[in-house]
Amino acid sequence: MILVFSASSAALSLRSLRLKALLALRVYWLTSTMPAPATPRPELSRDLGVSHASAVVVGTIIGSGIFLVPAEMMQAVGSAKLVYLAWVVGGLLSFAGALTYAELGAMKPQAGGEYVYVRDAYGPLGGFLYGWTWFVIAKPASVATVVTGLVRILGTFQVFSFFSVNIITAPLPVTWGQLVAIVAAILISFLNYIGVKKAGEFQLVFTLLKVAIILGIVVVCFSGMGNAAGRGWSNFAGTFAGAKGGIAGFMAALVAALWAYDGWNDLNMVAGEVKHPERNIPIALIAGVATVGLLYVLVNAGVQYVLPANVIAASSRPASDAVALIMGHMGAGIVSAGMAVSMLVTLNGTIMSGARVPFAMSRDGYFFRALAEVHPRFHTPSMAIVVQAALSILLLLLGANFRQLFSLAIFAEWLFYMIAGSTVFVFRWREPQAQRPYRMWGYPLVPALFVVVAAALLVYTFRNDWPNSGYGVLVILAGIPVFAYFSFLRRQRGASKSS
Repeated sequence: MILVFSASSAALSLRSLRLKALLALRVYWLTSTMPAPATPRPELSRDLGVSHASAVVVGTIIGSGIFLVPAEMMQAVGSAKLVYLAWVVGGLLSFAGALTYAELGAMKPQAGGEYVYVRDAYGPLGGFLYGWTWFVIAKPASVATVVTGLVRILGTFQVFSFFSVNIITAPLPVTWGQLVAIVAAILISFLNYIGVKKAGEFQLVFTLLKVAIILGIVVVCFSGMGNAAGRGWSNFAGTFAGAKGGIAGFMAALVAALWAYDGWNDLNMVAGEVKHPERNIPIALIAGVATVGLLYVLVNAGVQYVLPANVIAASSRPASDAVALIMGHMGAGIVSAGMAVSMLVTLNGTIMSGARVPFAMSRDGYFFRALAEVHPRFHTPSMAIVVQAALSILLLLLGANFRQLFSLAIFAEWLFYMIAGSTVFVFRWREPQAQRPYRMWGYPLVPALFVVVAAALLVYTFRNDWPNSGYGVLVILAGIPVFAYFSFLRRQRGASKSS
């Protein structure tokens, strides 16, 4: 009896084990054949606070312009008063643009900035042509220009006098200066590759240093240091007899001032990485442009306090000459160091903002899909940053030829400033009930002023540099067949998914 019971128990146990084994195999088969759960696509991180955003505005705007253009402006208008008028008008126009972009950025806080506004207002072709121009010419040429300027400034120091020496002569001559420029572009691109927060912190720290140096230059100019002859308030009444003068002269001075103010729009390109963009973008744009305007007026006042009008007009670096007159060679070295720091910060802001435009186009399916990738660890548009750096390095290897490409972009830049600024009217008319966290002051007069002046500058630029402006138009139009090609690919992908 006991043996029969034991045999029955063993049979039941064996059957139970067999059922468990079959169940386990069934579960294994089901789990191995089921598709793995889709991992969410990595996205950009909103890591830039209001201080970082403000530093992007201030640090990107203030490059070498304030140290150099006072001479060009004096040559154009011939008097300190008109130079100041050009600075004030340029500042007000830039402020009008900043107010316009503040509403747009708070309303559409996405990566790409102007690309998004033009796309949503005028369709994907308009947005693509903007992004195409920035990707092919404007941003790579800006990076190349900034690092070349940085190398030239460093080359004024005796220790870097070897920058003009060739490393290789064939097949393409490359100097030590070009190599340093390429290394600078790579290093700052790498900083942006490994995290927008790291790039933002770099921007903030070095922008504060830049502002401190600029304020130091102003203090030195107005101090009682040194025995600089001819220093005083009487210089503000001086004139330069050889100036161009008239409306043409004032327009030339205004263009120089606007070039020095250029860069405030870069913040909107990284709007997708700004914390609380509905609040921080307007604050950063308005406070940033106002801060730059104040600093520019102070520096120009310091230079004019030290140097007479005719000396400013004849100087290649007025700010450096003014400080050198008071402090000697050490003063000139301090200004050169300040210019180098200034260019480095501008470079960081330019690289940070530029990569977001092709990224946004690619996310929409109108450009190379690889440029839409977000790094899974660093949450940056990594491939777009790499390609932008490669294009910049190519221009640097071409040497002086990239300056012509940059000239081509000037007309295109102002054209798209005008078009992007006009989108605020489109959105107000077409989407009156849309959420607008910030409604700009002075609508519609302020954005209308910005658009009209941008149009006037387009006409002035075209008339004074019509060959390069014409070539710039051809570059824009060359984007139309490229857009048609990527639109075809986008439709093909959509058709394959639906089938």
